[in-house]
Amino acid sequence: MNGMMLGRYIPLNSFIHKLDPRLKIGALLLLLISVFFDAGFIGYGILGIFVITLVLLSKIKISQILKSIKPMLFMMIFLMFFNLLFIQKGTLLFSLGFLHIYDQALLQTAYIFIRLILIIIMTTVLTATTKPLDLTLGIEHLLTPFKRIGFPTHEVAMMISIALRFIPTLLEETQRIMKAQASRGVEFSEGSLKEKIMSIVSLIIPLFISAFQRAEDLANAMESRNYNPEAKRTRYKQLIWKFSDTVSFICVISVCTCIITLSIVL
Repeated sequence: MNGMMLGRYIPLNSFIHKLDPRLKIGALLLLLISVFFDAGFIGYGILGIFVITLVLLSKIKISQILKSIKPMLFMMIFLMFFNLLFIQKGTLLFSLGFLHIYDQALLQTAYIFIRLILIIIMTTVLTATTKPLDLTLGIEHLLTPFKRIGFPTHEVAMMISIALRFIPTLLEETQRIMKAQASRGVEFSEGSLKEKIMSIVSLIIPLFISAFQRAEDLANAMESRNYNPEAKRTRYKQLIWKFSDTVSFICVISVCTCIITLSIVL
């Protein structure tokens, strides 16, 4: 958990770091939509090459990307296992008792694995190359049109940025609690299923208490600084859309268009 990268900003001097946060947030949304189009392995190959290019341009180490994937491996394996069990379409490839594996199940499982990997990498690139404050400004700017219908754009942007910022903090807190309980004899990896469940429960309760305490401390700190979400606000930092942002946006649109076209043709 110490190596969890999602939500952590990595200060580097890269092309991706210098892009407008509005572009990066919008590009992420478009790419996430494209991921769920069934464009076959050709489409996912194109999207994968584009995502790898983003990682290289961001100068983020591959080892750091792998660290962001590692905590999600259990969930990915769990989802793929049930996918293999419940999808019974296509040609039967393997049968053993109640277990029947079909070619369509394998295909859909491979798609799910690729989609999850791409989603994790793209989200990691966004949070690692965008400062929390810039992320808040970008989300608020993108939600500005909804102000006309009374939508609390600033509050929503602030909540999203705080949630992303607290992901690594809560993971570090989880690691600290696990070490403290391990020093008192609690075993998280050994024992029966019931004992493991009780160990997890003993971890969740102090984690929730710590999370609520941190939330209360943050709220008190914001109140002590006279933070008022409804007040008219001025910005010390102004977001400026540059030529490089336009070129990057065209590249993202081109890739998304290619994926959607392939999903229609194939």
